[in-house]
Amino acid sequence: MLIDTHAHLDFPDLAAETNAVLARAAAAGVTQVITIGTTVSGSGRAIALAAEFPNVFATVGVHPSNAEESDANFIDELRTLAANRRVVAIGEIGLDYHRLPSRRVLEPQPAWIAETPFNDPREIEAAIRDGAYKSRQAEVFQAQLDLAVELGLNVVIHERDAWDDTLELIAPYTGRLRAVFHCFGKSIEHARALLDLGHLVSFTGIVTFKNGEVVADTAAQLPAGSFMVETDCPFLAPIPRRGKRGEPAFTRLIAEKIAALRSVPWETVARETTATAQQFFAFQRSA
Repeated sequence: MLIDTHAHLDFPDLAAETNAVLARAAAAGVTQVITIGTTVSGSGRAIALAAEFPNVFATVGVHPSNAEESDANFIDELRTLAANRRVVAIGEIGLDYHRLPSRRVLEPQPAWIAETPFNDPREIEAAIRDGAYKSRQAEVFQAQLDLAVELGLNVVIHERDAWDDTLELIAPYTGRLRAVFHCFGKSIEHARALLDLGHLVSFTGIVTFKNGEVVADTAAQLPAGSFMVETDCPFLAPIPRRGKRGEPAFTRLIAEKIAALRSVPWETVARETTATAQQFFAFQRSA
């Protein structure tokens, strides 16, 4: 009845007890789980899980935070992995500027230094590193978009603090592939901009958080067929499990919250989001 469209079953938090995790998901009405690749090796693990469990499917991709570590042959490796019939999309891919080198290495400076940009040699070095970091992310992102077009697969996009650059990079692919912006946490205006380009969004446990008013408002207003649900587990467990390890069973809590926001039965959200996921992801490849 429900599909968790974005989980990380290969992460150590969940991999040690996959059978129990999936049993709890089934008991909550979560009948399918898509486990997401974030590196080449992690994509391989996702496929292995999908091969072992009939209700698990996989994506393959390199997460933007792992772009710098990807080797020269990563696209060829992903292409080989994506030939597996249990692979239903390319992802998660995209841009993430949340932890740029300049944010990681710089410490508070005396006021006389702070008044003049780039007086500290570390700031100059960090600015150069920022440019290289962004450039590599964009290169890896675009290569995977090209691969998705080549293979006829849709993409799962990770975007954090990089909205304008992300939209600029995917714009040339309009009409050639569709994207779901996972863990969506932005306004209704941002979501409509994506829908106008033919893309979708997906909601996590953030929609249940007390500080998640913006995303809750978005989830309340979007039309059916434009969004899906996910846990992003083991992260972002929804209220009342916030602070605990997330798992696919919590998809039910997210669907129930969205249903309350939309004043409909949770079964309606389950039915609509499942239909949307079935149309977006290439489940038919496994038949």
